[in-house]
Amino acid sequence: MVIMMRAVMAAAALALSLPTTAHAAEQPAVVPQVLPMGAAVSALPLAIENRTGYQRTSFKHWNAGEIPADGCNTRAEVLLSEAVEYPEIGPGCALTGGVWWSYYDDTTVTEASKLDIDHMVPLAEAWDSK
Repeated sequence: MVIMMRAVMAAAALALSLPTTAHAAEQPAVVPQVLPMGAAVSALPLAIENRTGYQRTSFKHWNAGEIPADGCNTRAEVLLSEAVEYPEIGPGCALTGGVWWSYYDDTTVTEASKLDIDHMVPLAEAWDSK
């Protein structure tokens, strides 16, 4: 009997917490819009960024990669996945040979050491914009 009473009280509390149909009907429907890029960016809300608590060292982004035993860290994994011509993988994941295409200046690169692996959004900016 006590369990049934608690169930009835919980159901009543839930019913009272739900919006009424009249209130729900007052809410305007959200209609998706297609805007030109400039207008869409201008419509984004502005807010003050907050870097409180940010420390780059908190992000262990150069980790051991997908297969820790192969010696390839995240940088090497990205280089391998983005290669136009796959490089040879030596001991400790030393990459030799291979070809990469640079998005930034439309050139091919044949030395992995000449490439930087960048975050699409810098860590600090992502933190600030949370």
